[in-house]
Amino acid sequence: MFVVTADQRASRASADRVPDLLRHYRDLPVVRGFERTAGDEVEAVFDDPAIVGSVVVDLVASGCWSVGIGIDDVDQPLPRQTRAGRGPAFEAARTAVEAAKGRRVPLQVVGPSAWCVHAQTAACLLVDLVASRSEAGCEAVALVAAGDSQASAAKKLGISPQAMSLRLRAARWDLQPDSQTLVTELLRRCEEDR
Repeated sequence: MFVVTADQRASRASADRVPDLLRHYRDLPVVRGFERTAGDEVEAVFDDPAIVGSVVVDLVASGCWSVGIGIDDVDQPLPRQTRAGRGPAFEAARTAVEAAKGRRVPLQVVGPSAWCVHAQTAACLLVDLVASRSEAGCEAVALVAAGDSQASAAKKLGISPQAMSLRLRAARWDLQPDSQTLVTELLRRCEEDR
């Protein structure tokens, strides 16, 4: 199992972002959805490494969250409320989020598998790629990721197809799908190797 704990960064200097996070991720196919655990911290339980990787990269790249991923067993049966969960994955997620707070890319993966460090490295590289995009690059990538062709996306943005191609290149969009696949595979190995 994957337990994700996210703690809002600079929470004393900004608005409470937890309600927005809970709304944004409420329809995810998860074992237990995000729930506020204390203050400005949330936690969720996942069984799909692809969803974990996508959510974690999104959270960390936003610049608003420190995130820890704990990969291990959870005590069964899981209670209905995420915050009541127990077990090694919950403990690992707590350790991970605390360690993440001191990192340039505030993301940490903790578990018994030697693959955790590799999953963490790949996820941090993907976060760097996503977080470095300009606003124009983010708009271009969002349209293409949603299924628009480059020509259709260019039309929606009111730019030429050549300008769209340049935006996607500057955003390094071509690296994202394979990088996301790598993060997913490494997280899967972490879980299988525990």
